Amino acid sequence: MTEPVQESGEPTPFGEERDPARVVAFSDAVIAIAVTLLVLEIRPPLDTRHLPHGLAALWPSYLAYAVTFMLIGQVWANHHIMFDHIRSADRLVLFLNTVLLMDLSFLPFAASVLADTFRDGHGQRTAVVLYGLSFELIAVLFNLLWWHARHERRLLVPTIHPAAVTAITGRFRLALVWLGAGTLLGALLPGLGVAVIFAFIPNYWLPIAGEIHRSRRRRGRGDQA
Repeated sequence: MTEPVQESGEPTPFGEERDPARVVAFSDAVIAIAVTLLVLEIRPPLDTRHLPHGLAALWPSYLAYAVTFMLIGQVWANHHIMFDHIRSADRLVLFLNTVLLMDLSFLPFAASVLADTFRDGHGQRTAVVLYGLSFELIAVLFNLLWWHARHERRLLVPTIHPAAVTAITGRFRLALVWLGAGTLLGALLPGLGVAVIFAFIPNYWLPIAGEIHRSRRRRGRGDQA
């Protein structure tokens, strides 16, 4: 097996840092497959004689599909934000990102279980906990990846502003608390737990301070030019 080659033409020693572009490309591909599989979990009604009623009865599947798609979209967006500021990927980054993608690939199944239990009326607590823990693990992995990258700024791009590091760190920590709270509530009150997890969507699509700071700075430079 040949060794990876750096841009300079020299082979990259085993365990050394690498350009994260391939990590991002592979992650994008896995995320695209995951969101595609979501719709395959919505099974059409078997009784076509009463099709309108059968389609309406699938509302938990539609809701689980839409919410999970948006949550995975958030994962994708924040994954790009994180790797925009990571200049190189070492072996630990590769491992943590692989586990993250493994968990992401599990989400269509968790969403299907959640929809089935709310449609059938049984097992909602277990389903909400399974669904919440799936996203909680993603939040844990995001925090571990970012902590490792920003530790002594060893893997970060040198141009990142300290305010951006702080803002991204705060957002990832918020995800841990928010999703954890929704999961715990779901173990007691499934409907409330789902509502808390779903409420995570509008909050997390808002831009963070570091992004706003950077975009304004770039516009300012453009105006001066």
